[in-house]
Amino acid sequence: MTEIRQYREEDLDQMISIWNEVVEEGIAFPQTEILDRESGSLFFGSQTHTAVACEGDTVYGLYILHPNNVGRCGHICNASYCVRSDLRGKHIGEQLVKDCLHQAYVHGFRVLQFNAVVESNTHARRLYERLGFVQLGTIPGGFLMKDGHYENICPYYRLLDGTL
Repeated sequence: MTEIRQYREEDLDQMISIWNEVVEEGIAFPQTEILDRESGSLFFGSQTHTAVACEGDTVYGLYILHPNNVGRCGHICNASYCVRSDLRGKHIGEQLVKDCLHQAYVHGFRVLQFNAVVESNTHARRLYERLGFVQLGTIPGGFLMKDGHYENICPYYRLLDGTL
């Protein structure tokens, strides 16, 4: 049974590997720099909440949760999710998103917003829509793919009311 829990220091190497895999794929995350042990520890430790999906000591995926803005918009949060490529399609991402919705609410956020869901990421988009996220529109050419072409991005949001 997959457990979703707050990450621990001993999870970092696996987390960094999973994160870097998605960054290197260049089709979903805006980041271009890979993490090493030091930068990964700082990055994951600086989030409002970082959680892993795991069985025992094996990490299958993770998410980060943090404010999307400051001040009068500080009640809106943002999150990123990643799952090991060999385990995608097994609903681990869905478990991560559901836990994230709960944690966002517990941490006092009122809205979870995704700024840059790549239009061709249909699996993620279907999951978000199934979980009650609303697409705000489309930003033409908002994401530079690894191969150099630009892909549309679709911002999404979901109000946080404590329900899943």
